Amino acid sequence: MNAVFPGSFDPITNGHMDVLTRASKIFDHVTVTVMHNARKQGRHLFTLEERLEILRADTAHLSNVSVDSFGGLLVNYMQQQGKGIIVRGLRAVSDYEYELQIAHLNRQLGEVETVFIMAATRWSYVSSSMAREIASYQGDIGSMVPPASAAALRLKFAEGAGQMGGQD
Repeated sequence: MNAVFPGSFDPITNGHMDVLTRASKIFDHVTVTVMHNARKQGRHLFTLEERLEILRADTAHLSNVSVDSFGGLLVNYMQQQGKGIIVRGLRAVSDYEYELQIAHLNRQLGEVETVFIMAATRWSYVSSSMAREIASYQGDIGSMVPPASAAALRLKFAEGAGQMGGQD
């Protein structure tokens, strides 16, 4: 059985990697899909191409994981790819309430199921936005994000890109 792990991954964090690694042990194949939305253009720190490159580097050790991107409804992507399982990570009850609504909508729209994987407790505080914020002040983000993400964040903020502004 194949699954899709969708997100913006701006950038991928160790919490995402925890969920992805565990999903890769459950499913035959997992596609990490960077969902891009034209309405959010310019709101990401990293461009779509940069996010894909970071993801490929940080997931290279997982032999049954691939990286892709898609714009539009996730259920349309799922149908095009012939996949019926969405993997979503949860950090807290507040994540569950939001994700439950989305899971119901996706099932209604596209007859796909959502599997929730709880992030390990040690990653429950980590988010992409927090990692970006800390990196913008040259803080140590090495324990929050995998190596390619950490390097990309350091480079992005060393170049003086201390504010959001990438492109989708």
